[in-house]
Amino acid sequence: MLINFFYTLRAAKLPVSVKEYLHLLDALKQGVVGPKSPDGTGHSLDEFYYLSRTILVKDEKHYDKFDRAFGAYFQGVEMIADLNKEIPFDWLRKTLERELNPEEMAKIEKMGWDELMETLKKRLEEQKERHEGGNKWIGTGGTSPFGAYGNNPQGIRIGQDRSRNRSAVKVWDQRAYKDYDDNQELGTRNIKMALRRLRKFARTGTDLELDLDDTIHSTAANAGYLDIKMVPEKHNNVKVLLLMDVGGTMDDHIARVEELFSATKTEFKHLEFYYFHNCVYDFMWKNNKRRFAEKFPTFDIIRKYNKDYKLIFVGDATMSPYEILQPGGSVEYNNEEPGAEWLQRLTNAFPKFAWINPEPQGVWQYRQSISLIQQLMGNRMFPLTLKGLEDAVRLLSK
Repeated sequence: MLINFFYTLRAAKLPVSVKEYLHLLDALKQGVVGPKSPDGTGHSLDEFYYLSRTILVKDEKHYDKFDRAFGAYFQGVEMIADLNKEIPFDWLRKTLERELNPEEMAKIEKMGWDELMETLKKRLEEQKERHEGGNKWIGTGGTSPFGAYGNNPQGIRIGQDRSRNRSAVKVWDQRAYKDYDDNQELGTRNIKMALRRLRKFARTGTDLELDLDDTIHSTAANAGYLDIKMVPEKHNNVKVLLLMDVGGTMDDHIARVEELFSATKTEFKHLEFYYFHNCVYDFMWKNNKRRFAEKFPTFDIIRKYNKDYKLIFVGDATMSPYEILQPGGSVEYNNEEPGAEWLQRLTNAFPKFAWINPEPQGVWQYRQSISLIQQLMGNRMFPLTLKGLEDAVRLLSK
């Protein structure tokens, strides 16, 4: 059975290797998880879910794909695994009384409890696979008397949210890790995880940490007399210059850009940021309420920061092409030089740069201004998704 489970995971584009599959089989052979105990405690399928995810999935971003594949393959197995046990009459009656209204309870009495249970037992013996829809088999979304999410007042509901108690099926349905999917847009925690690949640690400052290896070596060389060695504490040494588009069409992306900004401020000690509108021109600002009162000339910004800063633009690059290519193209004032000139000056001053675009990548080809910015960036434009941010960080790390 598990070889088909392995193929199901591979079909779901999960990077599961044969070696990891063999490790899972070995864990099962060693009895890491097993059947339910005689007293009914323990959840073997729950345990197998967590065991297989731990062994087979090495990156949190694949958890959602794993949950979907696991649910597709094992849906219904949890209940079938318990069918050798007789369903307690009192439990079943209380469950039905809780779930059905008085009218439905009156209808189900017509069938008779003994007949209902006997039919359920036979149906379970006949059924060999998961079923969805229809009017006979035990499954979901149908009119059979047995199953879940269906419609039959004379029935037994198996599974479904309110009758479960922390089962593996509930875990798959919740898909608690769905934000890690590559196709999902980012949350602050996911952004932090992606940005951490850009961090580069160096020991700076005063001696604050114990150098264990050097202490052991020095103590041994000192005839066993303790010789403590200290080293400076490690700090993230990466420097980031963040330039963010604000206003206009960027209002649609405020929430996601705020998440990115918050995560960036947390992850990088050496962070400098400025705002611009649509395209960079001869000045930028730090306070949007005082954007015309407190200007920072772009030339000064280029001269102030060294070329070891990682330059990251954040903007939807959605504007009139004239704002990029023509003097006076700005919608706010009469700029003497086109935005393209300033973009080239910035990318020449900071060789490691990237543009993060919150606009869905599917519409990029329909926006002339986005194509222009892509050309000016040397195709270093990435979408604001988990994979897009990881690709940008990978480029900036080289």
